[in-house]
Amino acid sequence: MTNHLSTNARLWRVLRYGLRSPLLLWHALIDLPIVLVLIALGGGGWLSHTAVRWYARSLLWIFGMRLHREGTPLAGGTLFVANHVSWIDIMVLHSQHMMGFIAKSEIRSWPLIGWVVAQAETIFLQRGNGDSLGLVMAEMAQRLRAGRAVAAFPEGGTRDGHTLGPFHARIFTAAVDATAPVQPVALCYGVRCSAQAIVAFAPREHFVGNLLRLLGEPVRPVRVCFLPPILPANHSGRRGMAQLAREQIAQAMAQA
Repeated sequence: MTNHLSTNARLWRVLRYGLRSPLLLWHALIDLPIVLVLIALGGGGWLSHTAVRWYARSLLWIFGMRLHREGTPLAGGTLFVANHVSWIDIMVLHSQHMMGFIAKSEIRSWPLIGWVVAQAETIFLQRGNGDSLGLVMAEMAQRLRAGRAVAAFPEGGTRDGHTLGPFHARIFTAAVDATAPVQPVALCYGVRCSAQAIVAFAPREHFVGNLLRLLGEPVRPVRVCFLPPILPANHSGRRGMAQLAREQIAQAMAQA
């Protein structure tokens, strides 16, 4: 019986690859150039933002991820902070709202995704470089003051999907300096967050391996929950904001 189920699972995975691979190629070779032209023509305005959101939503649909949003993203200069599961988190958030991400500099070299995120107002951070972090914080604060949204993953990196890591308080410095609101966002893959570990990187799994594995996964819901904003003036500095943001995200995931 177990072997029969395993055979059926492999067959369905092969069928999903057969259906989705041509769609992914089309999205990369045909849709992406069109989106890049729209981004250039939009000059960072509504046309650029709409193109990025459409591209992200379409990519998620190809991967079998069906989005369900709760709450509303704040407009203007807002720092969005979310739990970090995999590279696809960036696409999930971009599908809902345009925001410049803080991302590790290695992402620049990732095929397809690296090019897209570079065009989507991403701020790249060289991990382990203190000077780079200072420049990133200054750029974040400047964008927030200018009324532009930025986003970060306060855990500092992806995990195995089983636990929510501690939130590093330093990333909230930009919001404090710019007196900008912070909006936590809970990302939940699968029914009741049951697929967090599936979406997360497996041990020693690189970006391409994770992408190919997720391409063959079954259709599943993705819940994106925009939670009540946190205002710097109402909390005791960046540490208090980091703690509250983590608590809100953990509670939203537990209630999924």
